Amino acid sequence: MAVTEPAPPQPAPPAAAPPAAGGTAGPEVVLRRPLREPVARTYASSLPVVPVRARGLTIEGADGRRYLDCLSGGGSLALGHNHPVVLEAIGKVLDSGAPLHVMDLATPVEDAFVAELFATLPPAFAARARVRFCGPTGADAVAAAQKLVRRATGRSGLLTFTGADHGAPEGARAASGAGDARATRLPYPQDYRCPFGVGGPEGAELAARWTESVLDDAGPGALPAGLVVEPVQGEGGVIPAPDAWLRRLREITEARAIPLIADEVQTGVGRTGAFWAVEHSGVVPDVMVLSKAVGGSLPLAVVVHREDLGTGEPGARAGAFRGNQLAMAAGAATLAHVRRHRLAERAAALGTRMLARLRALAADQPQIGEVRGRGLMIGVELVDPDGAGAAASAGPPPPAPRLAAAVQRACLDRGLIVDLGGRRSGVVRLLPPLTLTDDQADAVLDRLSEALTCVLASQRPELARQ
Repeated sequence: MAVTEPAPPQPAPPAAAPPAAGGTAGPEVVLRRPLREPVARTYASSLPVVPVRARGLTIEGADGRRYLDCLSGGGSLALGHNHPVVLEAIGKVLDSGAPLHVMDLATPVEDAFVAELFATLPPAFAARARVRFCGPTGADAVAAAQKLVRRATGRSGLLTFTGADHGAPEGARAASGAGDARATRLPYPQDYRCPFGVGGPEGAELAARWTESVLDDAGPGALPAGLVVEPVQGEGGVIPAPDAWLRRLREITEARAIPLIADEVQTGVGRTGAFWAVEHSGVVPDVMVLSKAVGGSLPLAVVVHREDLGTGEPGARAGAFRGNQLAMAAGAATLAHVRRHRLAERAAALGTRMLARLRALAADQPQIGEVRGRGLMIGVELVDPDGAGAAASAGPPPPAPRLAAAVQRACLDRGLIVDLGGRRSGVVRLLPPLTLTDDQADAVLDRLSEALTCVLASQRPELARQ
Protein backbone atom coordinates (compact mmCIF):
# COMPACT_ATOMS: atom_id res chain seq x y z
CA MET A 1 0.00 0.00 0.00
CA ALA A 2 1.42 3.38 -0.96
CA VAL A 3 1.69 5.87 1.88
CA THR A 4 1.28 9.58 1.19
CA GLU A 5 4.45 11.58 1.68
CA PRO A 6 4.11 13.53 4.92
CA ALA A 7 4.42 17.27 5.13
CA PRO A 8 7.76 18.72 6.27
CA PRO A 9 8.15 19.06 10.04
CA GLN A 10 6.53 22.17 11.45
CA PRO A 11 8.17 24.36 14.09
CA ALA A 12 6.90 23.96 17.62
CA PRO A 13 4.20 26.53 18.48
CA PRO A 14 5.33 29.37 20.74
CA ALA A 15 2.42 28.89 23.13
CA ALA A 16 1.88 25.88 25.36
CA ALA A 17 1.79 22.67 23.35
CA PRO A 18 -1.45 20.71 23.08
CA PRO A 19 -2.05 17.95 25.62
CA ALA A 20 -1.05 14.42 24.77
CA ALA A 21 -3.81 12.23 23.38
CA GLY A 22 -5.81 10.56 26.12
CA GLY A 23 -4.42 12.79 28.90
CA THR A 24 -4.09 16.32 30.17
CA ALA A 25 -0.33 16.70 30.61
CA GLY A 26 1.61 18.70 28.04
CA PRO A 27 4.67 17.26 26.28
CA GLU A 28 7.15 18.96 28.60
CA VAL A 29 5.60 17.21 31.60
CA VAL A 30 5.48 13.86 29.80
CA LEU A 31 9.13 14.13 28.80
CA ARG A 32 10.13 14.75 32.43
CA ARG A 33 8.37 11.62 33.66
CA PRO A 34 11.03 9.20 32.38
CA LEU A 35 13.22 10.54 35.19
CA ARG A 36 11.23 8.18 37.39
CA GLU A 37 12.45 5.22 35.31
CA PRO A 38 15.87 6.23 33.96
CA VAL A 39 17.11 2.72 33.23
CA ALA A 40 14.06 1.44 31.37
CA ARG A 41 13.54 4.49 29.17
CA THR A 42 16.62 4.34 26.96
CA TYR A 43 15.13 6.22 23.99
CA ALA A 44 13.37 9.05 25.83
CA SER A 45 16.58 10.98 26.48
CA SER A 46 18.04 10.72 22.99
CA LEU A 47 14.71 11.12 21.15
CA PRO A 48 12.64 13.68 23.09
CA VAL A 49 9.44 13.14 21.12
CA VAL A 50 5.99 12.57 22.64
CA PRO A 51 4.06 10.69 19.92
CA VAL A 52 0.30 11.21 19.90
CA ARG A 53 -0.64 10.05 16.39
CA ALA A 54 1.06 7.92 13.77
CA ARG A 55 0.41 6.49 10.32
CA GLY A 56 2.81 4.65 8.05
CA LEU A 57 6.22 6.31 8.17
CA THR A 58 4.97 9.39 10.01
CA ILE A 59 4.73 10.21 13.71
CA GLU A 60 3.08 13.37 14.96
CA GLY A 61 4.34 14.65 18.29
CA ALA A 62 2.36 16.41 21.01
CA ASP A 63 4.14 19.61 19.95
CA GLY A 64 2.51 19.41 16.50
CA ARG A 65 5.67 18.44 14.64
CA ARG A 66 5.78 15.53 12.19
CA TYR A 67 8.65 13.09 11.96
CA LEU A 68 9.72 10.39 9.53
CA ASP A 69 10.19 7.32 11.73
CA CYS A 70 13.16 5.18 10.68
CA LEU A 71 13.34 3.52 14.08
CA SER A 72 10.11 1.58 13.42
CA GLY A 73 9.96 0.13 16.90
CA GLY A 74 13.42 -1.37 16.43
CA GLY A 75 12.17 -3.16 13.32
CA SER A 76 8.84 -4.25 14.82
CA LEU A 77 6.74 -2.20 12.41
CA ALA A 78 7.18 -3.94 9.06
CA LEU A 79 4.18 -2.05 7.65
CA GLY A 80 4.73 1.15 9.59
CA HIS A 81 2.35 2.63 12.13
CA ASN A 82 -1.35 1.72 12.16
CA HIS A 83 -1.46 0.04 8.78
CA PRO A 84 -5.08 -0.57 7.69
CA VAL A 85 -4.67 -4.36 7.35
CA VAL A 86 -3.30 -4.57 10.89
CA LEU A 87 -6.06 -2.38 12.34
CA GLU A 88 -8.70 -4.39 10.50
CA ALA A 89 -7.32 -7.69 11.81
CA ILE A 90 -7.24 -6.39 15.39
CA GLY A 91 -10.73 -4.94 15.04
CA LYS A 92 -12.17 -8.25 13.86
CA VAL A 93 -10.90 -10.03 16.96
CA LEU A 94 -12.20 -7.30 19.26
CA ASP A 95 -15.60 -7.25 17.56
CA SER A 96 -15.93 -11.03 17.62
CA GLY A 97 -15.95 -11.29 21.40
CA ALA A 98 -13.20 -13.90 21.26
CA PRO A 99 -10.88 -14.16 24.28
CA LEU A 100 -7.81 -11.96 24.04
CA HIS A 101 -5.56 -14.24 26.08
CA VAL A 102 -5.81 -18.02 26.36
CA MET A 103 -2.29 -19.21 27.22
CA ASP A 104 -1.61 -21.73 24.44
CA LEU A 105 -5.10 -23.14 23.90
CA ALA A 106 -5.89 -23.81 20.25
CA THR A 107 -7.97 -21.06 18.63
CA PRO A 108 -8.98 -20.16 15.06
CA VAL A 109 -6.79 -17.03 15.34
CA GLU A 110 -3.75 -19.08 16.30
CA ASP A 111 -4.44 -21.58 13.53
CA ALA A 112 -4.61 -18.80 10.94
CA PHE A 113 -1.34 -17.30 12.20
CA VAL A 114 0.52 -20.62 12.10
CA ALA A 115 -0.80 -21.37 8.60
CA GLU A 116 0.39 -17.99 7.31
CA LEU A 117 3.73 -18.32 9.07
CA PHE A 118 4.42 -21.72 7.49
CA ALA A 119 3.44 -20.33 4.07
CA THR A 120 6.37 -17.90 4.35
CA LEU A 121 9.06 -20.21 5.77
CA PRO A 122 11.74 -21.68 3.48
CA PRO A 123 10.05 -24.83 2.08
CA ALA A 124 12.83 -27.21 3.12
CA PHE A 125 12.56 -25.93 6.69
CA ALA A 126 8.75 -25.80 6.83
CA ALA A 127 8.46 -29.40 5.65
CA ARG A 128 9.84 -30.72 8.92
CA ALA A 129 9.22 -27.87 11.33
CA ARG A 130 7.17 -27.40 14.47
CA VAL A 131 6.25 -24.14 16.17
CA ARG A 132 6.08 -23.22 19.83
CA PHE A 133 5.06 -19.94 21.42
CA CYS A 134 6.85 -18.46 24.40
CA GLY A 135 7.01 -15.15 26.25
CA PRO A 136 6.34 -12.17 24.01
CA THR A 137 9.87 -10.84 23.39
CA GLY A 138 12.71 -11.89 21.15
CA ALA A 139 14.85 -12.45 24.23
CA ASP A 140 12.22 -14.89 25.54
CA ALA A 141 12.40 -16.77 22.26
CA VAL A 142 16.21 -16.94 22.35
CA ALA A 143 16.06 -18.30 25.90
CA ALA A 144 13.39 -20.83 24.86
CA ALA A 145 15.53 -21.94 21.92
CA GLN A 146 18.47 -22.50 24.25
CA LYS A 147 16.35 -24.67 26.53
CA LEU A 148 15.10 -26.59 23.51
CA VAL A 149 18.53 -27.51 22.15
CA ARG A 150 19.96 -28.22 25.59
CA ARG A 151 17.21 -30.71 26.31
CA ALA A 152 17.46 -32.22 22.84
CA THR A 153 21.25 -32.71 22.89
CA GLY A 154 21.88 -33.24 26.58
CA ARG A 155 24.62 -30.63 26.34
CA SER A 156 24.83 -27.21 27.98
CA GLY A 157 27.32 -25.02 26.10
CA LEU A 158 26.42 -22.46 23.46
CA LEU A 159 28.40 -20.86 20.64
CA THR A 160 27.69 -17.24 19.75
CA PHE A 161 29.54 -14.35 18.10
CA THR A 162 31.23 -11.10 18.94
CA GLY A 163 28.89 -8.16 18.43
CA ALA A 164 25.82 -10.33 18.99
CA ASP A 165 22.74 -8.93 20.71
CA HIS A 166 20.08 -11.52 21.48
CA GLY A 167 18.20 -9.56 24.16
CA ALA A 168 18.37 -8.54 27.80
CA PRO A 169 17.03 -11.39 30.04
CA GLU A 170 19.50 -13.84 31.50
CA GLY A 171 19.23 -16.57 28.88
CA ALA A 172 19.49 -14.12 26.01
CA ARG A 173 22.35 -12.24 27.66
CA ALA A 174 24.21 -15.54 27.86
CA ALA A 175 23.75 -15.96 24.12
CA SER A 176 25.10 -12.44 23.67
CA GLY A 177 28.23 -13.49 25.56
CA ALA A 178 27.44 -11.47 28.69
CA GLY A 179 29.41 -13.36 31.29
CA ASP A 180 27.94 -16.86 31.06
CA ALA A 181 30.76 -19.42 31.10
CA ARG A 182 28.60 -21.75 29.02
CA ALA A 183 28.64 -19.32 26.08
CA THR A 184 31.74 -19.15 23.87
CA ARG A 185 32.02 -16.12 21.61
CA LEU A 186 33.53 -16.56 18.17
CA PRO A 187 34.69 -13.93 15.63
CA TYR A 188 31.93 -12.61 13.37
CA PRO A 189 33.33 -11.80 9.92
CA GLN A 190 33.03 -8.35 8.41
CA ASP A 191 34.93 -6.25 5.93
CA TYR A 192 35.40 -2.94 7.75
CA ARG A 193 36.50 -4.16 11.18
CA CYS A 194 37.59 -7.66 10.26
CA PRO A 195 38.82 -9.47 13.40
CA PHE A 196 41.68 -10.87 11.30
CA GLY A 197 42.54 -7.62 9.56
CA VAL A 198 41.93 -8.89 6.02
CA GLY A 199 38.18 -8.71 5.29
CA GLY A 200 36.44 -10.14 2.25
CA PRO A 201 36.21 -13.87 1.48
CA GLU A 202 39.56 -14.51 3.16
CA GLY A 203 38.37 -13.02 6.44
CA ALA A 204 35.13 -15.03 6.25
CA GLU A 205 37.07 -18.24 5.64
CA LEU A 206 39.37 -17.53 8.59
CA ALA A 207 36.32 -17.00 10.82
CA ALA A 208 34.89 -20.34 9.68
CA ARG A 209 38.20 -22.10 10.34
CA TRP A 210 38.32 -20.54 13.81
CA THR A 211 34.88 -22.01 14.57
CA GLU A 212 35.94 -25.38 13.23
CA SER A 213 39.12 -25.32 15.29
CA VAL A 214 37.28 -24.44 18.51
CA LEU A 215 34.92 -27.37 18.00
CA ASP A 216 37.64 -29.82 17.07
CA ASP A 217 39.74 -28.83 20.09
CA ALA A 218 36.72 -29.34 22.35
CA GLY A 219 36.25 -32.91 21.19
CA PRO A 220 33.00 -34.89 20.86
CA GLY A 221 32.37 -34.97 24.60
CA ALA A 222 32.44 -31.20 25.00
CA LEU A 223 30.43 -30.04 21.99
CA PRO A 224 27.95 -27.23 22.59
CA ALA A 225 24.18 -27.62 22.64
CA GLY A 226 23.81 -25.16 19.78
CA LEU A 227 25.21 -22.28 17.76
CA VAL A 228 23.15 -19.07 17.52
CA VAL A 229 23.79 -16.49 14.81
CA GLU A 230 22.16 -13.34 13.43
CA PRO A 231 22.16 -13.36 9.59
CA VAL A 232 22.60 -9.59 9.89
CA GLN A 233 23.81 -8.17 13.19
CA GLY A 234 21.44 -5.32 13.97
CA GLU A 235 22.38 -3.78 17.30
CA GLY A 236 25.94 -4.85 16.52
CA GLY A 237 26.11 -2.21 13.78
CA VAL A 238 24.15 -3.55 10.78
CA ILE A 239 26.71 -6.12 9.69
CA PRO A 240 25.50 -8.66 7.10
CA ALA A 241 26.95 -12.12 7.49
CA PRO A 242 28.75 -13.29 4.33
CA ASP A 243 26.58 -15.89 2.60
CA ALA A 244 29.51 -18.25 2.01
CA TRP A 245 30.40 -18.07 5.71
CA LEU A 246 26.86 -18.98 6.74
CA ARG A 247 26.96 -21.96 4.42
CA ARG A 248 30.25 -23.05 6.01
CA LEU A 249 28.71 -22.72 9.46
CA ARG A 250 25.88 -24.95 8.32
CA GLU A 251 28.36 -27.56 7.09
CA ILE A 252 30.42 -27.38 10.29
CA THR A 253 27.45 -27.67 12.65
CA GLU A 254 25.66 -30.35 10.62
CA ALA A 255 28.76 -32.54 10.53
CA ARG A 256 28.93 -32.43 14.34
CA ALA A 257 25.16 -32.66 15.07
CA ILE A 258 25.11 -29.16 16.57
CA PRO A 259 21.75 -27.39 16.12
CA LEU A 260 22.08 -24.13 14.17
CA ILE A 261 19.83 -21.40 15.60
CA ALA A 262 19.07 -18.45 13.31
CA ASP A 263 18.08 -15.33 15.26
CA GLU A 264 15.65 -13.62 12.86
CA VAL A 265 14.11 -11.34 15.49
CA GLN A 266 15.12 -8.17 13.65
CA THR A 267 15.94 -9.52 10.19
CA GLY A 268 12.72 -11.43 9.51
CA VAL A 269 9.53 -10.60 7.58
CA GLY A 270 11.16 -9.07 4.52
CA ARG A 271 13.46 -6.59 6.28
CA THR A 272 16.68 -7.64 4.49
CA GLY A 273 15.25 -8.15 1.00
CA ALA A 274 14.30 -11.80 1.52
CA PHE A 275 11.38 -12.92 3.64
CA TRP A 276 13.84 -14.52 6.05
CA ALA A 277 17.47 -13.44 5.99
CA VAL A 278 18.83 -17.00 5.95
CA GLU A 279 17.33 -17.33 2.47
CA HIS A 280 20.07 -15.11 1.02
CA SER A 281 22.57 -17.90 1.70
CA GLY A 282 20.26 -20.84 1.09
CA VAL A 283 20.98 -22.13 4.60
CA VAL A 284 18.31 -24.24 6.30
CA PRO A 285 18.71 -23.84 10.08
CA ASP A 286 17.52 -26.25 12.75
CA VAL A 287 15.83 -23.51 14.77
CA MET A 288 14.52 -20.05 13.89
CA VAL A 289 13.83 -17.45 16.57
CA LEU A 290 11.16 -14.91 15.54
CA SER A 291 9.67 -11.83 17.15
CA LYS A 292 9.27 -8.08 16.47
CA ALA A 293 7.62 -7.78 13.03
CA VAL A 294 6.12 -11.27 13.27
CA GLY A 295 3.56 -9.84 15.73
CA GLY A 296 2.44 -7.09 13.38
CA SER A 297 3.55 -4.39 15.89
CA LEU A 298 2.20 -6.23 18.96
CA PRO A 299 4.25 -8.41 21.34
CA LEU A 300 4.68 -11.94 20.01
CA ALA A 301 7.59 -14.37 19.89
CA VAL A 302 7.87 -17.76 18.24
CA VAL A 303 10.42 -20.57 18.10
CA VAL A 304 10.20 -22.68 14.95
CA HIS A 305 12.31 -25.83 15.11
CA ARG A 306 13.09 -29.09 13.42
CA GLU A 307 10.48 -31.58 14.59
CA ASP A 308 12.93 -34.11 16.05
CA LEU A 309 14.30 -31.48 18.45
CA GLY A 310 11.02 -31.44 20.38
CA THR A 311 11.30 -33.14 23.77
CA GLY A 312 7.62 -33.76 24.38
CA GLU A 313 7.76 -31.59 27.48
CA PRO A 314 4.85 -29.20 26.84
CA GLY A 315 4.98 -25.59 27.94
CA ALA A 316 8.06 -25.92 30.14
CA ARG A 317 8.17 -22.42 31.63
CA ALA A 318 7.36 -20.90 28.26
CA GLY A 319 5.68 -17.86 29.81
CA ALA A 320 2.04 -16.94 30.49
CA PHE A 321 1.74 -14.46 27.63
CA ARG A 322 2.10 -16.88 24.75
CA GLY A 323 -1.50 -16.80 23.55
CA ASN A 324 -1.91 -13.12 22.58
CA GLN A 325 -4.78 -13.29 20.13
CA LEU A 326 -4.49 -9.68 18.99
CA ALA A 327 -0.80 -10.14 18.19
CA MET A 328 -1.47 -13.36 16.30
CA ALA A 329 -4.19 -11.67 14.23
CA ALA A 330 -1.97 -8.65 13.53
CA GLY A 331 0.97 -10.93 12.76
CA ALA A 332 -0.98 -13.09 10.32
CA ALA A 333 -2.23 -9.98 8.52
CA THR A 334 1.30 -8.56 8.32
CA LEU A 335 2.85 -11.80 7.06
CA ALA A 336 0.15 -12.13 4.40
CA HIS A 337 0.50 -8.52 3.26
CA VAL A 338 4.28 -8.71 2.97
CA ARG A 339 4.02 -11.99 1.06
CA ARG A 340 1.21 -11.01 -1.33
CA HIS A 341 2.63 -7.59 -2.15
CA ARG A 342 6.21 -8.88 -2.51
CA LEU A 343 7.50 -6.29 -0.06
CA ALA A 344 10.71 -8.24 0.53
CA GLU A 345 11.66 -7.81 -3.12
CA ARG A 346 10.69 -4.16 -2.85
CA ALA A 347 12.96 -3.78 0.21
CA ALA A 348 15.86 -5.31 -1.72
CA ALA A 349 15.52 -2.89 -4.65
CA LEU A 350 14.91 0.22 -2.56
CA GLY A 351 17.68 -0.67 -0.12
CA THR A 352 20.17 -1.03 -2.96
CA ARG A 353 19.27 2.44 -4.22
CA MET A 354 19.52 4.01 -0.76
CA LEU A 355 22.88 2.37 -0.06
CA ALA A 356 24.25 3.64 -3.38
CA ARG A 357 23.28 7.23 -2.60
CA LEU A 358 24.75 7.10 0.91
CA ARG A 359 27.98 5.57 -0.39
CA ALA A 360 28.29 8.39 -2.89
CA LEU A 361 28.00 10.84 -0.01
CA ALA A 362 30.56 8.89 2.03
CA ALA A 363 33.15 9.08 -0.74
CA ASP A 364 33.90 12.72 0.18
CA GLN A 365 33.56 12.38 3.94
CA PRO A 366 36.47 10.72 5.81
CA GLN A 367 34.37 10.68 8.98
CA ILE A 368 32.02 8.18 7.32
CA GLY A 369 33.91 4.94 7.74
CA GLU A 370 31.49 2.62 5.99
CA VAL A 371 27.94 2.47 4.66
CA ARG A 372 26.54 -1.06 4.84
CA GLY A 373 23.37 -3.06 5.12
CA ARG A 374 20.94 -5.36 3.41
CA GLY A 375 17.49 -4.41 2.17
CA LEU A 376 15.92 -1.79 4.44
CA MET A 377 18.38 -2.45 7.26
CA ILE A 378 21.04 0.21 6.75
CA GLY A 379 23.94 1.48 8.84
CA VAL A 380 26.35 4.43 8.51
CA GLU A 381 29.43 4.02 10.70
CA LEU A 382 31.00 7.30 11.80
CA VAL A 383 34.67 7.41 12.75
CA ASP A 384 37.38 9.76 13.93
CA PRO A 385 40.14 9.73 11.26
CA ASP A 386 42.44 11.65 13.62
CA GLY A 387 41.61 9.65 16.74
CA ALA A 388 44.16 8.14 19.08
CA GLY A 389 46.09 5.40 17.33
CA ALA A 390 44.39 5.94 13.96
CA ALA A 391 47.56 6.97 12.13
CA ALA A 392 49.69 4.21 13.59
CA SER A 393 47.16 1.44 13.02
CA ALA A 394 46.65 -0.43 9.78
CA GLY A 395 43.00 -0.92 10.69
CA PRO A 396 40.07 1.48 10.42
CA PRO A 397 39.84 4.63 12.56
CA PRO A 398 38.13 4.38 15.96
CA PRO A 399 34.35 4.83 16.18
CA ALA A 400 33.01 8.33 16.88
CA PRO A 401 30.01 7.88 19.21
CA ARG A 402 29.68 11.57 20.07
CA LEU A 403 29.65 12.41 16.38
CA ALA A 404 26.95 9.79 15.79
CA ALA A 405 24.88 11.23 18.63
CA ALA A 406 25.25 14.71 17.11
CA VAL A 407 24.03 13.39 13.75
CA GLN A 408 21.05 11.74 15.47
CA ARG A 409 20.13 15.08 17.07
CA ALA A 410 20.56 16.91 13.76
CA CYS A 411 18.28 14.37 12.10
CA LEU A 412 15.65 14.91 14.78
CA ASP A 413 15.88 18.68 14.23
CA ARG A 414 15.04 17.98 10.59
CA GLY A 415 12.12 15.71 11.41
CA LEU A 416 13.86 12.34 11.01
CA ILE A 417 14.06 9.67 13.71
CA VAL A 418 17.06 7.32 13.46
CA ASP A 419 18.66 4.83 15.82
CA LEU A 420 22.26 4.28 16.94
CA GLY A 421 24.11 1.00 17.38
CA GLY A 422 27.35 -0.78 16.70
CA ARG A 423 30.66 -0.53 18.48
CA ARG A 424 30.40 2.27 21.08
CA SER A 425 27.13 3.36 19.40
CA GLY A 426 29.00 4.87 16.48
CA VAL A 427 26.62 3.63 13.75
CA VAL A 428 23.59 5.60 12.58
CA ARG A 429 20.89 3.03 11.75
CA LEU A 430 17.88 3.16 9.42
CA LEU A 431 15.00 0.70 9.79
CA PRO A 432 12.18 2.25 7.73
CA PRO A 433 8.93 0.34 7.17
CA LEU A 434 8.69 -1.91 4.12
CA THR A 435 5.86 0.28 2.82
CA LEU A 436 8.38 3.07 2.15
CA THR A 437 7.70 4.82 -1.16
CA ASP A 438 10.33 6.19 -3.54
CA ASP A 439 9.43 9.76 -2.55
CA GLN A 440 9.63 8.91 1.13
CA ALA A 441 13.01 7.24 0.66
CA ASP A 442 14.27 10.41 -1.02
CA ALA A 443 12.91 12.51 1.85
CA VAL A 444 14.66 10.29 4.41
CA LEU A 445 17.95 10.46 2.53
CA ASP A 446 17.66 14.22 1.99
CA ARG A 447 17.26 14.81 5.71
CA LEU A 448 19.96 12.34 6.70
CA SER A 449 22.39 13.72 4.12
CA GLU A 450 21.73 17.28 5.25
CA ALA A 451 22.26 16.31 8.89
CA LEU A 452 25.48 14.46 8.10
CA THR A 453 26.85 17.25 5.93
CA CYS A 454 25.97 19.94 8.45
CA VAL A 455 27.44 18.14 11.47
CA LEU A 456 30.58 16.94 9.69
CA ALA A 457 31.28 20.39 8.26
CA SER A 458 30.82 22.24 11.53
CA GLN A 459 32.22 19.76 14.03
CA ARG A 460 34.98 20.75 16.38
CA PRO A 461 37.94 18.35 16.34
CA GLU A 462 37.09 17.08 19.83
CA LEU A 463 33.46 16.29 18.90
CA ALA A 464 34.43 13.10 17.11
CA ARG A 465 36.52 11.83 20.04
CA GLN A 466 35.76 10.26 23.34
